[in-house]
Amino acid sequence: MGRGSPIPLMLRRKIVEQYQKGVSQRKIAKSLKLSSSTVHNIIQRFRESGTISVRKGQGRKTILDACDLRALRRHCITYRNAIVMEITTWAQEYFQKTLSVNTIHRAIRRCRLKLYRSKKKPYLNMIQKRRRFLWAKAHLKWTVAKWKTVLWSDESKFEVLFGKLGRHVIRTKEDKDNPSCYQRSVQKPASLMVWGCMSACGMGSLHIWKGTINAESVPVSTVSQLFWNRVCNRNKKENQSNRRVFKTQKQMFEIRLEETECAHPLLFINLLLLLKSLFEVEKMQTEQVWRGGGQRIGCFRHLRH
Repeated sequence: MGRGSPIPLMLRRKIVEQYQKGVSQRKIAKSLKLSSSTVHNIIQRFRESGTISVRKGQGRKTILDACDLRALRRHCITYRNAIVMEITTWAQEYFQKTLSVNTIHRAIRRCRLKLYRSKKKPYLNMIQKRRRFLWAKAHLKWTVAKWKTVLWSDESKFEVLFGKLGRHVIRTKEDKDNPSCYQRSVQKPASLMVWGCMSACGMGSLHIWKGTINAESVPVSTVSQLFWNRVCNRNKKENQSNRRVFKTQKQMFEIRLEETECAHPLLFINLLLLLKSLFEVEKMQTEQVWRGGGQRIGCFRHLRH
């Protein structure tokens, strides 16, 4: 039978202190709840060397030393998506040692690494990363008041036929062929596209959309009216006398176009004449509208009197 862990340092000091006071080894072992042989060995080592520290090299050595652990850590960081079985096969060939999967599992934890489930993120190529960097750099000096004039929008698809069920199911080992334990899937399930928007003024209504949605598919009236009606009605109920807030909120409109001046000139001119007749615009400032994720989907007109 191999040796266990050494006696703690504080406990060894108590043994030596009681020994120096003249207490017998049997009473020391009984008071500290230790075996007589353990107390005898600690006192004998104190007589011979004058110290109570544990001698180096005690106990069974680990099969992987510090140098091996550093090499294992470098390999795990280089190949982060490798499974434990693949790492074990590599370690047996690299270290020329007999290693099991459990040994590699413990060694990975000793390297301060753990096995986690990867987070799902959309893939970004170099062009998309550069566009996001330039966008962040261009809007670095925007004030809080300017960010409040931006209308954020996003869309999402929901599967309504079967839904996105999880991969896990609670069952016994014999219920693997039970129909209630299946995760049913079809090639093209029925889905529902919804669209919504929000701003510093509040949140817009959830709009159900048929087909694919993009920057050109959403008309101007749908976007502006959808958000403006909800925010205006909400604020009227909260504060009927705050006309300054309504005046500020009327200065926000969104045009879901890629390039308003060149792509749709007739629509832009008609909208400009409409806004000028309603609010007597003297100066207009063009700004970008962005969706969640940093992709430009159009521009809107911020009216200033």
